[in-house]
Amino acid sequence: MALSMSNYKGFEKKPYCTMHYPKSSFTIVTDTPENKRLKQQTLLNSQALYKEDFEKNKGKGFSVVTDTPEMQRLKKTQEQISDIKYHEEFEKSKIPSDAPPPVNRSEDDVPCDPRLSQPPVQPRPVAPPAGGPRYQALYSYTAVEADEVSLQEGDLILNVETIDAGWVFGFNQRAGKRGMLPANYIRPI
Repeated sequence: MALSMSNYKGFEKKPYCTMHYPKSSFTIVTDTPENKRLKQQTLLNSQALYKEDFEKNKGKGFSVVTDTPEMQRLKKTQEQISDIKYHEEFEKSKIPSDAPPPVNRSEDDVPCDPRLSQPPVQPRPVAPPAGGPRYQALYSYTAVEADEVSLQEGDLILNVETIDAGWVFGFNQRAGKRGMLPANYIRPI
């Protein structure tokens, strides 16, 4: 067949007859103009729903988050990291104060009037029920965490186990509680 000006079609600046003219075929579903329009319309509708939901929950002060196992794991990990950092900072703040606290009263502060001066009260150690090593609290200590035990000067501590360089685990006989306490606040008796 001979091509002439009346029977040819051009495609990419090349002449073709009607029979061999390349046809555009869409192989991917999203390539069709109709599907592109639907995709765009769905996106706009979705954004409108999100905006409507946002406006509805705007003044409530919280956003709804799905509580998936992954989110629970992530939340737990963040709490653990936070606790570790808190304890690291707490331990660092304790380092300079490892020296024993100052004594409240020195001999110079004792009043000169013999009627006002009383002999210092020494705490009496109480014998433990078992024959294990006994420790006595040198200073008062207030528990900070739930697993710690508060001390008062002179308290008797039994069944002491060393945890690390700065902490021990023991039983405070006065309080009747077992827990962690600072190692430099007690001494063997």
